[in-house]
Amino acid sequence: MKQTAGVIFRSIMLVLAGVVIGLLVNKGSESTPDDALYAENANKLDRVMQLVRKKYVDSVNVDSVEGATINNLLQKLDPHSVYLHQKQARSLSEKLEGGFDGVGIESQILRDTLVVTQVIPGGPAAKAELPNGARIISINGQPFAGIHLSNDKVNDAFDVKNKAIELGVLGPDGTSTKRYVLKRGHITISSLDAAYMTAPATGYVKIGKFGSTTDIDFKAALRRLKKEGMTKLVLDLRGNGGGYLNTATALADEFLPKNRLIVYTKGLHEPRTDYFATDSGLFERGKLAVLVDEHSASASEILAGALQDLDRAVIVGRRSFGKGLVQEQFEFEDGTALNLTVARYFTPSGRSIQRSYKNGTESYRNDLNERLQKGELYAPDSDQGDSTFDTSVAFHTSAGRKVYGGGGIMPDIFVPEDMSMNAQLVQDLARNQVFSAYVIDHMQMVLRNYRTAHDFVQFYNVSDLDLNNFLTYANGMVGNIDSRDVAANKSFLKTMLKAQAARFKWGAEWYFRVMNQNDAGVQKAVEAIN
Repeated sequence: MKQTAGVIFRSIMLVLAGVVIGLLVNKGSESTPDDALYAENANKLDRVMQLVRKKYVDSVNVDSVEGATINNLLQKLDPHSVYLHQKQARSLSEKLEGGFDGVGIESQILRDTLVVTQVIPGGPAAKAELPNGARIISINGQPFAGIHLSNDKVNDAFDVKNKAIELGVLGPDGTSTKRYVLKRGHITISSLDAAYMTAPATGYVKIGKFGSTTDIDFKAALRRLKKEGMTKLVLDLRGNGGGYLNTATALADEFLPKNRLIVYTKGLHEPRTDYFATDSGLFERGKLAVLVDEHSASASEILAGALQDLDRAVIVGRRSFGKGLVQEQFEFEDGTALNLTVARYFTPSGRSIQRSYKNGTESYRNDLNERLQKGELYAPDSDQGDSTFDTSVAFHTSAGRKVYGGGGIMPDIFVPEDMSMNAQLVQDLARNQVFSAYVIDHMQMVLRNYRTAHDFVQFYNVSDLDLNNFLTYANGMVGNIDSRDVAANKSFLKTMLKAQAARFKWGAEWYFRVMNQNDAGVQKAVEAIN
């Protein structure tokens, strides 16, 4: 590990590792000159790195080698102890802090031209009235189309601090150019993907991550939905890889009465720490269903596990990921960070939901593929036959129901995954961004015919002719499409195309509103609390 004369300052956070984000609890930061913690008697790894720097025959990126070496060491310990490079650490922080610095656009490269697919409300681009669908052909007077664009080139072009950039945007007539001057600013992003009434008296909230602003955003959504008549709630945590521990406990607090245990953590060098509900919950009595799937991890599992153990909610979906390792994060002066496992977390009944990694990191990371290939995402009760799910020891909820640990949170109501989501055709189209490309090229005139998002969702349907036109377009991007694949996934393809069009014009919430109309998980959750 790289030694620096002052490993300087140490920022301590608890992290329950997630797929990408993990789970962090901020305990503040402190400066320390305690170099001995890291550098007492320079070890062999330090000496090897110094020799590589000074003696190696060829030029070498020592930082890259060093990071790989550290990660190889950490992966011998467990799958979630990890060394983060500067960009990784910064990206993680931005995702959880509810914002980032930029001009406020989402985009994709289409025919060697950068096209704006979303303008983020409140950002510099939105204030300058840059429209969705804008085709950027120049930046600061220099050509920025037809120059073999790549994601790296795009990132470099917009990563200009404290300087304005001038965008040349191709007009609707295809010949004129309009100019927009933008300066990077702080972009605030809600961690709630959607919040709306999905059925009479029933609200729906989808949380994408557990960030620093999630509890504030969630309370605001709850208040708004209650004014609209909500007495029951579907909370969607599918695909949510985690976030801050204090956010997970704060959300649990909204549903639980005072002094109920939410979660506790403990390890060899970490004393047991209990987290309890307070008396400030906004939804302690209404009926509640929580949706989880195989990608729900860490903070999602803390919340779902607590609500299940305390019989506060019905859990709907598929067995969650199974991640309950606690990490302490050390930040170094160069912006890199080390997340080291120091403890585990446990649900109120005493369950550890961390699945086994005794067969090594590669096997651990391949678990989802194995579950998919064995059909466990499609057959009821098949998860309980999975060897990674420990049914040898039973735990009990407050009402005496049996629950199990060692492999995630098992839902009370199983909902198989829509097979179309994993169909090769759908995966190919999504990976190549064909849905959004078609919307940009062929559906903007259609969208102009609808005054509101509600009108579009209610009255527009993708016809067979529309789908055929889309597939003809897609053939040029992903190759020949088998008619049998189309027939097997026809309904899902139509829904995806409509959802992407709604997202392009009116934002992410409308994507989920469209997708949820045919979502079996949402339907089951609504039925469960009705």
